[in-house]
Amino acid sequence: MTRRMSRGLIYLVLIAGSVLMLLPFIWLIRSSLMSDGQIFKFPPEWVPHPFEWGNYVQSLTEAPFLTYFKNTMIIEIGVVPGTLLTAGVSAYSFARLRWKGKRVVFGLIISTLMLPYAVTLIPTFIMWKSIGAVNTFWPLIVPAWFGGGAFNVFLLRQFFLGIPRELDEAAYIDGATPWQVFWRVVVPLSKPAFIAVGIFTFIGVWNDFLSPIIYLNSDSKFTLALGLAQFLGQYQQQWGYLMAASTVVLLPIVILFFVLQRYFVQGITLTGSKG
Repeated sequence: MTRRMSRGLIYLVLIAGSVLMLLPFIWLIRSSLMSDGQIFKFPPEWVPHPFEWGNYVQSLTEAPFLTYFKNTMIIEIGVVPGTLLTAGVSAYSFARLRWKGKRVVFGLIISTLMLPYAVTLIPTFIMWKSIGAVNTFWPLIVPAWFGGGAFNVFLLRQFFLGIPRELDEAAYIDGATPWQVFWRVVVPLSKPAFIAVGIFTFIGVWNDFLSPIIYLNSDSKFTLALGLAQFLGQYQQQWGYLMAASTVVLLPIVILFFVLQRYFVQGITLTGSKG
């Protein structure tokens, strides 16, 4: 009986925590379907009456969100594969191959996690400007093809360490090369970890505001994050439009997480602390 009560108490705490986490999202959706008078009415109304579907039509037609979406997806298509490939190859080298100075190099890579982005911001911008790449997507895409990020390398490396080395040895006996072992043995067994890294990367690019605002100065090249910020400046007094635009920008991320959450959780939980 005591065990059931304790379990029930845990469930109640989890449900209460879930409600608190979902409350801002619920407030966003209900506000996107209300007029400004309804949004700030006290006591608050949770069900719109009537439903202001015109907020979505107006917000999507007043700003070129399709262009912003296209630009964001161009960057996503360039960044996500580059991150998965280069972070995967780097992590495989650190986890499964033997070479001199491996631990030192890995330690240096991990130490970059403590380096603030602002420290390298100015020299990086000067470099891209000197080659004429400002106001293009190249500064936002190309870095993903050179390492994939220290955190992603660390996450994949820890996952790779949990794969039995006997599989590598059996492949080598059959005449496989390290590259073939990576593609045919390690990658198929590491799908949850790659999906987790892919989700992290996709969300990071989707929500990125600082990098696009530094390198992009043309409205036709704005991403969703920049477009939403510009929309906020133009319609800061029309909260229904702002809530509708924010909901449209947020919805793909929510759908992505719910579709892939099983793989995401599996990729995180199976990443051990070996090595």
